[in-house]
Amino acid sequence: DRACKERAAELRDEILFRQPESTHLGDCPICFLPLRTDHAKSMMIVCCSKIICDGCVYADKRHRHRENLQQTCPFCRHPIRKIDEEANKKLMKRAAANDPVALGSMGTRRFEEGDYVGAFEYCTKAAELGDAMAHYDLSHFYQEGLGVEKDEKMRLYHLEKAAIGGHPGARYNLACHEWRNKRFDRAVKHFIIAANLGYDKSLESLKKSYRRGLVSKKDLAAALRGYQAAEDATKSPQRETAFAAGQEAEAANRSN
Repeated sequence: DRACKERAAELRDEILFRQPESTHLGDCPICFLPLRTDHAKSMMIVCCSKIICDGCVYADKRHRHRENLQQTCPFCRHPIRKIDEEANKKLMKRAAANDPVALGSMGTRRFEEGDYVGAFEYCTKAAELGDAMAHYDLSHFYQEGLGVEKDEKMRLYHLEKAAIGGHPGARYNLACHEWRNKRFDRAVKHFIIAANLGYDKSLESLKKSYRRGLVSKKDLAAALRGYQAAEDATKSPQRETAFAAGQEAEAANRSN
């Protein structure tokens, strides 16, 4: 009946608007610092399906170059040479073992090849195993009708699953959906949660909402502190060194 439906919606919102402890990426398995939401600042290693921050990758590479050691995976120490030779085989083996990261990576490969049906199937399997990134990707499939018929209800379902799993981009998209439907209070809740995860787009949206009188000064200040805390938690000397090295490499490439 109506009362039951309303209570179910309330319970759903309790879960949906709960602040995740971290983003869907979690921590780097080597330095144990939170991974940045910028995918360019980390690397998925095929041999073990681990996502390693750029700081640890760069520090390990420098150490091995300095000591003239064989290049290996920073986490499991599998030789890089073998990774290059057997990357697809290793990835498919891990996907067959229901590794959600590997399944998601296979989905990305199929998508890049234009096999949207295959990509959808791999992402569906990863999502069934609780992978927030896969849920986020599925929302895109349903939105664009890639490998599956367009379905707005399913798009929102997967965005919610991804947001609950800590995906700040999914949370931001939900906020935009609520905003377009003039449910500003729900939109602001999503923006705050994503900002607390270090998502800059949500922070900027909160500033605009504040100027429109939709966010209190107290809530904006709390979101600013949460955002800064999330940003600070991802910083380390190794990561800053890796970033600086990347900037130098880009500058050198532009000058050539």
